[in-house]
Amino acid sequence: MDILKKVPVREQDAKVRATNFEEVCYGYNQEEAVEEATRCLKCKKARCVGGCPVSIDIPRFIQHVQNGEFEEAANVIAESSALPAVCGRVCPQESQCEGQCVRGVKGEPISIGKLERFVADWSREHGFVPKSAEEKNGRKVAIVGSGPSGLTCAGDLAKLGYDVTIFEALHEPGGVLTYGIPEFRLPKEKVVRAEIENVKKLGVKIETDVIIGKMVTIDELMDEEGFEAVFIGSGAGLPKFMGIPGENANGVFSANEYLTRSNLMKAFRDDYDTPIAAGKKVAVVGGGNVAMDAARTALRLGAEVHVVYRRSEAELPARVEEVHHAKEEGVIFNLLTNPVEILTDENDWVKGIRVIRMELGEPDASGRRRPVEIPGSEFVMDVDTVIMSLGTSPNPLISNTTEGLEINRRKCIVARAENGQTTREGVFAGGDAVTGAATVILAMEAGKHGAKGIHEYLSQK
Repeated sequence: MDILKKVPVREQDAKVRATNFEEVCYGYNQEEAVEEATRCLKCKKARCVGGCPVSIDIPRFIQHVQNGEFEEAANVIAESSALPAVCGRVCPQESQCEGQCVRGVKGEPISIGKLERFVADWSREHGFVPKSAEEKNGRKVAIVGSGPSGLTCAGDLAKLGYDVTIFEALHEPGGVLTYGIPEFRLPKEKVVRAEIENVKKLGVKIETDVIIGKMVTIDELMDEEGFEAVFIGSGAGLPKFMGIPGENANGVFSANEYLTRSNLMKAFRDDYDTPIAAGKKVAVVGGGNVAMDAARTALRLGAEVHVVYRRSEAELPARVEEVHHAKEEGVIFNLLTNPVEILTDENDWVKGIRVIRMELGEPDASGRRRPVEIPGSEFVMDVDTVIMSLGTSPNPLISNTTEGLEINRRKCIVARAENGQTTREGVFAGGDAVTGAATVILAMEAGKHGAKGIHEYLSQK
C-alpha cells in the first residue's frame, strides 16, 4: 500500500453508466475503508475539522473506522450531521475538509467524504438509529422547507428536546436533495429517503403539500398554531434566464424544471406517466454543478449534449469530479462560447442557438477573468433543446406575506450568519433562501446555526 495515495474508489464504467440512472460511484467496502482510514495522521490540531462546515470530529470517526468500530464511527458523525450519506456523496470535500488535510501536503489527502459515505451506508444497512432526546421540553418550532438546511435545523432542535414540525410545499420531502440532484449521483429511495426517516426518528414531524405564504402564513403559525419560533429554509427555486431573443420558445427549459421533472416526477422512467422532452441535440448553458447534472441527465435520455459556457475550463464552477465524469460519459464542452439568440422554426420550437466566441479580459468582482465578446465570431449551433442553468433566487412568496421580514436587492432574506436571526423577532432563516443558490453542506451549516440561534432565543424567553 502506498500511504501517499488514496485507496481507489470503484465506479461504473463510463460507457455503461451513460445509458442508465444507477449510481456512478460504488464507494468503499469494509476492507477498503479500513485501509484508507489507516492513512490518517490523527493530527492533534486537525485542520480538516475546521474545513468542515458542520464541524464533524473527523479524526475520531476515522479512528473508529480504522479499528473496525463502525457503529461508534456513526455515533461520532451523528453528533454533528443529520445527512452523512448525502454529504459523503455530494459535498465538495476537495475544497473543504480534504482541502485542509495535512496528508495532502506531500501526497493525496484522506478520502474523508468516501469514508463518511461508507459509515453512513453501513449504518443504513445495519439499522443504526441516531440517539434522540431523552426528554421533550414541550416547545414548538416550525421549519419551512425540508431541504438540507431545514432537515439539519430540525434534527438539531429535536435532539435538544423541541417539538419540531417541517412544512414542505412539494409532495415529497428533501428539497433539492429530492428534486435537484440526479439519481445517479444521489439515489432517492436508498439514500435520501432513508436519511429523512432518521430525522423523523428523532421525533420530527413532516407535513407535505403545505405552501407557507399561501395556505398558511408565518404569522398564523406563530399567532394561531402555537409555534414559538420559525426557521425559513425554503431554498432558492426561482430560475434565472439570460433575457435573449427566443428564450420563451418551446424546448427551452430552466435546469430547475428539467431536473425536477426528471428526479421528483420520475420522468426518466418508462413506467411513469410524467413526460420529459428528451431532445436529440441539447445545449446546456452554464458551468456549475447543476449544469453538469442537467447535461448528464439529458445524455442518459439519449441526447447529444453540449455544455455552453462563456469562460474557460479553469473557471468552471462545477466540481472537478463532476466535469471529469461528464467528459468520460461523452458530454461535449463548448467553452468561451455564449448564446446571443435562440432560433425557432415556424411552430416556435427550438431549431438552434446563435452563439458568439469569447475571450477572457481582466478579473471581475468574483475574481474570475471577465469574458469579452470577440466581434464577428458568431456562429449557429444546431440544437433542438436548450437548458438554462444560470442559477436561482428565492421565491418572494414568504417575504411578501411576512411583515417585518427584510430582504436584500437579490430578494434573499436578510439574516445573521452566526445564528440565522432575521429582522423579524422569532423568525430565523438560512441556506439558499439567505445566500442564493449554494452547496448542500453550506445550507446544512446554516441550519445548524439556525438551530443554535433558536435554542438561545427560546432559552431566554
